[in-house]
Amino acid sequence: MPDYRRQFQPGGTFFFTVVTAQRRNLFSDDVARAYLRTAISAVQSEQPFDIVAIVLLPDHIHCIWTLPENDSDFSARWSCIKRRFTKQWVADHRDEAAISPARRKHRERGVWQKRFWEHRIRDEQDMIHHVNYIHYNPVKHLLVTCPHAWAYSSFHQWVKESYYKEDWLCICDGRRPMMADCGLIAVAGE
Repeated sequence: MPDYRRQFQPGGTFFFTVVTAQRRNLFSDDVARAYLRTAISAVQSEQPFDIVAIVLLPDHIHCIWTLPENDSDFSARWSCIKRRFTKQWVADHRDEAAISPARRKHRERGVWQKRFWEHRIRDEQDMIHHVNYIHYNPVKHLLVTCPHAWAYSSFHQWVKESYYKEDWLCICDGRRPMMADCGLIAVAGE
């Protein structure tokens, strides 16, 4: 059995990937996006954290959070978010993925993958890399051709705050985006 080790650091900044059960496209639906927004807001008000960057794709979420100074419990926050979302989803008679009897016995539902992936942000370069990854992800998954064309992303907020130009890695009008070596996205603003 794999040995899952979490990188707990009070006040830390973390990158997360959270995936729907069987990679179902739940978040193609306006209602699902509203349920998720409600769940995140409710949990933020009870267990504060700052969302640094986020992108919502049809079957998964990438985001970066910073936790309060003396708090390292991101797992409890994700558990609450998933539970709140699932409760609304099921109450609205939305469909679920099939799950095993063992998972059903443990009162799990077929809405989310059981686990999530996390990475502790180590330094500024690591942060830049992960923020760029988040904002480029809809292009990587062929959902749009340019980051600015995806509505469900913090990219637009980052543009407002002048961290990116609106045309960052844009191929509109036949432009060629600048890509760094090894497939990594160029630093914002370059």
